[in-house]
Amino acid sequence: MAAASPSRRIDPSPVPAPTAGRILMLSRGAWLSGEFEQRLQSANFAHLAVDSVETAIEILQADSAIDLVMLDSDIDSKQLFSWVEQFSGLQTAAATGARLDLVNGDHPVVLLLIDADHVPQTLQSLESGTVYDYVVRPFSDAQLMESIKKAIEYRRLKIQNDYFRHHLEQLITARTRMLQQTMQQLEQSYDVTLEALGNALDLKDAETEGHSKRVTAYTLALGRAIGLNEPQLRVVGRGAFLHDIGKMAIPDAILRKPGKLTDEEREIMRTHSELGYRMIRKIPYLREAAEIVYAHQECYDGSGYPRGLRGEQIPIGARIFALADTLDAITSNRPYRKAATIAQARKEVLRCAGTQFDPAIVDVFVATPDSIWLDLREGIMRDGPEFSPFGYTFGEVG
Repeated sequence: MAAASPSRRIDPSPVPAPTAGRILMLSRGAWLSGEFEQRLQSANFAHLAVDSVETAIEILQADSAIDLVMLDSDIDSKQLFSWVEQFSGLQTAAATGARLDLVNGDHPVVLLLIDADHVPQTLQSLESGTVYDYVVRPFSDAQLMESIKKAIEYRRLKIQNDYFRHHLEQLITARTRMLQQTMQQLEQSYDVTLEALGNALDLKDAETEGHSKRVTAYTLALGRAIGLNEPQLRVVGRGAFLHDIGKMAIPDAILRKPGKLTDEEREIMRTHSELGYRMIRKIPYLREAAEIVYAHQECYDGSGYPRGLRGEQIPIGARIFALADTLDAITSNRPYRKAATIAQARKEVLRCAGTQFDPAIVDVFVATPDSIWLDLREGIMRDGPEFSPFGYTFGEVG
């Protein structure tokens, strides 16, 4: 069989795509033997032979199915590696506005046919990733065929890996999104359960009806103003809402006693912080919130209970809650007194800054408009049992 003419320009579009691969040969000489062409054809390889890099680039841009570019060193070394640079995209990018990366992605790989004196410079091209492999003269047709097969197999594996990586990334992204949605739905279900517990406590302690929702809303509003992030706010909100959960274990005779408690009864009542902590600490979802339940009666100066914590020993959520709890207590009606104004509550909070309350949190509270607290209180009164302190939008506070 006659060798393919190296100067012949072949339109790649009418050539049917073979199963083995497509080869673009760039050479200045007629180096293909008839036997080698027969080997290519019998192995189901299609090949195109051209004699200029410009023609080769045109074909590559027109035919994305080229698997392998072969560069023959039948020219001088300077010209050969000038071609290599063009194929690496260094000059092609300036000419076409797009880089031809011939090793990565789904672009063809490059195989050099070189003499021994080209090896040092070829190794630099291998290291930079410009060239996939090389074959040193003299070589047999069988050796060259084996190198071609390995180069095309490498390219096919690279495409396959890129495909799987891309789809794996898509799959991971989709599964992560599904997991996040499931977690959000699960957290919402948990919060509905918490609200049911709060409503049950309100039924048990009628004097503080709605207190858990109000104090949670106030705590979250202050937490946002202070700058807590969303995960912190979720923990703080749950801790605030469950702060009195330990009262479920307090005898009704003490919890609902209309008159003043005895010293002994007061000590029993004080155990509700620790009781609440014990009730929820083993629930992973509420482990952090349990610390707020445990510390919600502590004072900034260490005079609180049950552990006498002071300053930053007290969890930030409990320090915020302490102020929110006092705000609700002062501005709510009690059988023995009428509700006071927010202005009166602010005056009392300022008086207790540094003793009962964290001064930094007091500063934020003082700077907060009355409308924030009034809107929250009115929203709870208006919506009643339907009001969710966890789903409420507080807007800007400050």
